[in-house]
Amino acid sequence: MRYVLVNKPFEVLTQFTDENGRTTLKEFVPVPGIYPVGRLDFDSEGLVLLTDDKPLQHRLADPRFKVPKTYLVQVEGEPTEEALEKLRRGVQIKDGFTTPAQVELLAEVPALWERSKPIRFRANIPTSWVSITISQGMNRQVRKMTAAVGFPTLRLVRSQIAHLGLENLAPGQWRELTAEEVKKLKAAFSATKQPDQRPVLTKKGDANVTSPEKPATRKPVGSRPGGPKPSGGPAGSGSRPPRGESSSRRPR
Repeated sequence: MRYVLVNKPFEVLTQFTDENGRTTLKEFVPVPGIYPVGRLDFDSEGLVLLTDDKPLQHRLADPRFKVPKTYLVQVEGEPTEEALEKLRRGVQIKDGFTTPAQVELLAEVPALWERSKPIRFRANIPTSWVSITISQGMNRQVRKMTAAVGFPTLRLVRSQIAHLGLENLAPGQWRELTAEEVKKLKAAFSATKQPDQRPVLTKKGDANVTSPEKPATRKPVGSRPGGPKPSGGPAGSGSRPPRGESSSRRPR
């Protein structure tokens, strides 16, 4: 099995072929038979995980498993605390209502590479950087979220998938996951666990498992604790007595 992490550059498709001749991951990752886990928009940058491990690929792409993904987002304007709190609680976008997100206004500009095309910049309007972590996968979700609270996204960089970070990967560079990274990834999103039983991984890979509460056992309607089972007729007959006639009644 192969597990590859790549830093997708700006204006590169998260696939290996394109009938319109646009740049794809094939230009950067010469590994056959691997496929992306999920997607990252053409005009977004950052981490993409690729693998030929189809069961794991399916689980990581399944919204029920709530794989956390962190984005560094440059927005137009200076978000207010009210706007940030709305993002944390969830906002209404075209695709539906977003689930609560982890949102932090960054005090400093993150140390990133220069984008191949500069952002749309207006001298009279400042820009800000926000860190947003979500576990949904709606189409262009982060862009729609920031627009919904009045601060359009100018640049979007995925910096983390679960416990896997960008580290020192430059745009277009890729690397194989270590055996330990694969082990942690599989442990977090194991096929033997229900989605709500998975451990939440930090960037350091520490697992914090929360077991769901065991549902209360429901008793059959009409049953009495410790009471005898109702008789349905003679053993092995499989029939029920006619209405109004007791099963204990014998013919005269």
